[in-house]
Amino acid sequence: MRDGLYLGGVSLPFVSSLRIYLPLDAYTPAQAAYIRHHLMADQNRVAIDAQELADSLARIGRADGNPLPSANMERVRVLRLDEDAEPLYSPTQVLTRSAVAALALFTGGTAQLARLVMGNDTWPDRAGMNEPSPWPHDRTQTRTSNWGIPFSWFTLISARDRTEVVEASGRVLTVRVQVPTLVAAKRSGDMLALLAESAPDLDLFDELEDLHEWLEGYDDRGIVELDYGPVGNRVYPDESPLDVRMGLECLAEGDLTGAAAAYRRLASRWIPIRQLARAN
Repeated sequence: MRDGLYLGGVSLPFVSSLRIYLPLDAYTPAQAAYIRHHLMADQNRVAIDAQELADSLARIGRADGNPLPSANMERVRVLRLDEDAEPLYSPTQVLTRSAVAALALFTGGTAQLARLVMGNDTWPDRAGMNEPSPWPHDRTQTRTSNWGIPFSWFTLISARDRTEVVEASGRVLTVRVQVPTLVAAKRSGDMLALLAESAPDLDLFDELEDLHEWLEGYDDRGIVELDYGPVGNRVYPDESPLDVRMGLECLAEGDLTGAAAAYRRLASRWIPIRQLARAN
């Protein structure tokens, strides 16, 4: 953090996000009221990024060891594609997303370890229930990824899409690529159909299927935004969307040499970043 900006400190994870922005009338009345209540005066999206980071650091530093957020940590990002365009909104849904993450942590194979580390059997009951939220737990508008961007996300964007590069002090703070939800859903659907015929056993097929279903659940007037976050400083300009598309098309055509070459380019770009998660 410097001058209110996160410059990608080495001790903090690189977090990338995939967000849905919607017009206000696409929300229920309760959700629209919630959005209006949590809008910050004279806000901008860089300030929201910095505030989200500060909120997160504050939570993990609590004396009681409980990192669950409260309603005053909810933020709302606002996107205007141009000066005359209708504003679009993307609430962070931090209560909902934290509830989903906490409940997942305390179920399945991680349950025993979670209880040993957290030492609080009431967390699953408290997760997301200590504050009211108008969003159901299965409808989150933001997906995040640490230490790299899932390859399935790159199928949604291209070099021709609207792109914002946010810079400060000679560094790229983030790169944001925006595409209409209809276009993103069509692209993911096309790649899904291609994989269904050529390589349905790939893990990417399941990731893409889930991503496609997520996109189809939102209003056609929405915008999908891939926000690189601080990892943008290490990879921009990034040819990953082209490499993913070329790799899948080569695979479908039986060109294994071309598919392998595309994968090598992706691996050389992203494996060093993912290795930072284990660096000291």
